[in-house]
Amino acid sequence: MFELDTRLANDTYFVCDLPLCSVLLANDSQFPWLILVPRRPSATELYLLDPADQQQYLKESAQVCNVLEQLFSPAKLNVAALGNVVSQLHIHHVARFTEDCAWPAPIWGRQASIPYPPKQAHDLIDRVTSLLIQQELNP
Repeated sequence: MFELDTRLANDTYFVCDLPLCSVLLANDSQFPWLILVPRRPSATELYLLDPADQQQYLKESAQVCNVLEQLFSPAKLNVAALGNVVSQLHIHHVARFTEDCAWPAPIWGRQASIPYPPKQAHDLIDRVTSLLIQQELNP
């Protein structure tokens, strides 16, 4: 039975479920930042997923990247799976800008997060969900 790590649950907003992954919005308004979590119990590494799940993850990751590109037109998209603190497999998708507070360095450990005001978070979740649904219906 899949259960989201409590540290991820505490630091994110739920966006939606795709066929394989739950999509989460990191609660840091400094960066447009979505996280994909494959709903596979005990999954810790992408390469350990079965081949069909690996392919599905790639499709869903591309969808999330397309949404971030459409909404924000970033200078760069950072896609990374670290797992040093939270071992549950989760892959960060972060839109980066040359003027963001961490550019060009990684976003982790540089500055304290700034949580979204709830209305802003929910508006962004609605926009992301709408675009993901459009992509699912029109691949």
